Parts: sequence; C-alpha cells; structure tokens
Amino acid sequence: MLKNLTSDSSRPALDVVNILAGIALALSPWLLGYAADAVAVWHAFIAGVITVLIAARALVAFHKFEEWANLVVGLWIVAAPWVLGFAGLAAAMWSHVIAGVVVAALAAASLWLANNRPLSAA
Repeated sequence: MLKNLTSDSSRPALDVVNILAGIALALSPWLLGYAADAVAVWHAFIAGVITVLIAARALVAFHKFEEWANLVVGLWIVAAPWVLGFAGLAAAMWSHVIAGVVVAALAAASLWLANNRPLSAA
C-alpha cells in the first residue's frame, strides 16, 4: 500500500487528508466545546483555513514550497497551545497537537516522496 504513494497520481491523497485536518481544526472549537476561549478559537479557525488553502493550492499544481509551508504551519499548530497560552484547555490543546502532527507529517512525507526517496532500504 505504501508503495503506491510514490506515484505522482497518488500524492494528492496526502493533500486531501491535509484539507480534512484543516477543516477539522477550524471546526474543533464548536465540535469539542472550547468556543469560549477567544484565543484558541481564533487560532484554530485561522490555522485551519490556512492549512486548507495551502493544501488546496497543492492539489491544483504541486510545488514543493506548498509542502514546506504546510510543514511549517503544522509545526506551528503543534506549538501554538503553549506559545499562545491555551494549553490548559485539554480539548483545544489536543485538537491542535493532533491536527498539527497530521499536517506536518503528511507535508514531510510529500516532500520525501517528491524527492524520489525510497520508503525503505529493503
């Protein structure tokens, strides 16, 4: 199954999952019940929309800079609860950590595959 990800025709699937992660993050304050914290809500919404826009652009025409941008955004999403001070809200913190890890990992995987690197040495 992973071998199929190395083809150019399957790489958009990674961007689709990033779009879904961005949508989930943008909606998470209302779905997970932390809509009362303005900083967490605004960050979730803005970071989610940015993730969706970058991944959607990558779907239209793949360029490495979009994956680098999503990697940086994903890492920022992971760090944001502590940097912006809402790590005490478990739902907000975990939704950011999970979405950020997904976005960053998929962007890193897409960059790895775009450089024709093997999935294993075996």
